[in-house]
Amino acid sequence: MAFTVTMMAWSVIEYGDQLRANGELGNSIDAIKWGTDYFIKAHPEPNVLYGEVGDGNTDHYCWQRPEEMTTDRKAYRIDPSNPGSDLAGETAAAMAAASIVFRRSNPVYSRLLLTHAYQLFDFADKYRGKYDSSITIAQKYYRSVSGYNDELLWAAAWLYQASNNQFYLDYLGRNGDAMGGTGWSMTEFGWDVKYAGVQTLVAKFLMQGKAGRHAPVFRRFKDKADFFMCSLLGKGSRNIQKTPGGLIFRQRWNNMQFVTSASFLTTVYSDYLTSSRSNLRCSAGIVAPSQLLSFAKSQVDYILGDNPRATSYMVGYGNNFPQRVHHRGSSIVSVKVDRTFVTCRGGYATWFSRKGSDPNLLTGAIVGGPDAYDNFADRRDNYEQTEPATYNNAPLLGVLARLSSGHSGYSQFLPAVPAPVVRRPMPIRKPRVTTPVRASGPVAIVQKVTGSWVSKGRTYYRYSTTVINKSSRPLKSLNLSIKNLYGPIWGLSRSGNSFGLPSWMHSLPSGKSLEFVYIHSTSPANVAVSSYTLA
Repeated sequence: MAFTVTMMAWSVIEYGDQLRANGELGNSIDAIKWGTDYFIKAHPEPNVLYGEVGDGNTDHYCWQRPEEMTTDRKAYRIDPSNPGSDLAGETAAAMAAASIVFRRSNPVYSRLLLTHAYQLFDFADKYRGKYDSSITIAQKYYRSVSGYNDELLWAAAWLYQASNNQFYLDYLGRNGDAMGGTGWSMTEFGWDVKYAGVQTLVAKFLMQGKAGRHAPVFRRFKDKADFFMCSLLGKGSRNIQKTPGGLIFRQRWNNMQFVTSASFLTTVYSDYLTSSRSNLRCSAGIVAPSQLLSFAKSQVDYILGDNPRATSYMVGYGNNFPQRVHHRGSSIVSVKVDRTFVTCRGGYATWFSRKGSDPNLLTGAIVGGPDAYDNFADRRDNYEQTEPATYNNAPLLGVLARLSSGHSGYSQFLPAVPAPVVRRPMPIRKPRVTTPVRASGPVAIVQKVTGSWVSKGRTYYRYSTTVINKSSRPLKSLNLSIKNLYGPIWGLSRSGNSFGLPSWMHSLPSGKSLEFVYIHSTSPANVAVSSYTLA
């Protein structure tokens, strides 16, 4: 999920103008914020990040609509005693990249994301370990094969791009060799293995003239980026396998994830080289940047139907696309059409095993795709080929945006967003109580500062406010009065000047609490209980 958000944000950073011209910039930003809002909730403390809800074993046992899931929704987290540098590092990268996207349209939110990115990077770097050694339930489905060094470098690269802070550039220079950034010659890029992405970003910094004393190390990063690009074009010393129809082929299960991610890297690298007036040097000779963009186009054309089967692997696009997608929500009739409850195992008997087309069209989804010989079986039980994934789609956002503008020349090095203020990473501070516990009958309220930063001479504070039900009965309704609030607020529903329980929370059980967060540049807001109802 974090990789998905990082790639969507990278797409907007590079090709926001093209997305705007096609009327899709707002939709793209909304999709990114859907993810970053969740990450903020999943990162309640500097050194705590919730990484999974539910588990793959019980979820795969059932075939149900998402509205009716009956499986356990236990949450799993990483912390100093149970580290996950790869997970925290990728989430830091997502927050940092997204902070660039929101810098103009929502500067307060942008700074909040950057604060989370600083904290997550520090957490990932200080408490090192693989996340699937802590969240062991993830090993069967999302094992961290590459470890965490690639994510630490990836996060540092994005934090440098987001903050322009020399600390992160130095981190790349000091650790590039030891952490494998300059050593691994890659033939894949995806949610687990980030090296090719790091190498591409650092090559960009080098071409921008930002390497400084780290130029020798950064040139080694660029050499590996060049290796990756040459291998895709079939002009390197070790080339990536392709199907007879010309599609990149890495593995049987969801191969398309590698196609879209590699196509994105060739697209941006083509523009980076063009901007720096450079060519790509491969074992087979000199390659013009335009060949990289043409390669990306060939992969997109294949995905959209220009292939031996004349099949579009984007659901809903073209005349011949997958009709039986391995996707619960798509394959089961909508609850709005038939409210009959679908049981855990009954869903397999009634809906999974159906030979008919999906009742709900999963518009735009990129499925796993064909095998090494361009063969594809459109069956719901053929999960290796018909299962979609968000990380299949995310890189394609930028590629499609770039291709929509043709081959017009422009510099990808020109900043699309205002340059940030250079400053040291925000220190992680232990939360401190700033207002005493206030009680109104059975409802208690406590506020604390969980972060602060300075921008343009003004200090901003992130306040966490906890509402506690101290009664012996559930709190059915709650109305809060919040005065002297001068910034955004998250975690409550709002009606006029009154705030209440979030829309998803029907009641607050006895002894339980809820938390909401707000940001502004002064002392705490005045939070008080206006009214409440006990069940």
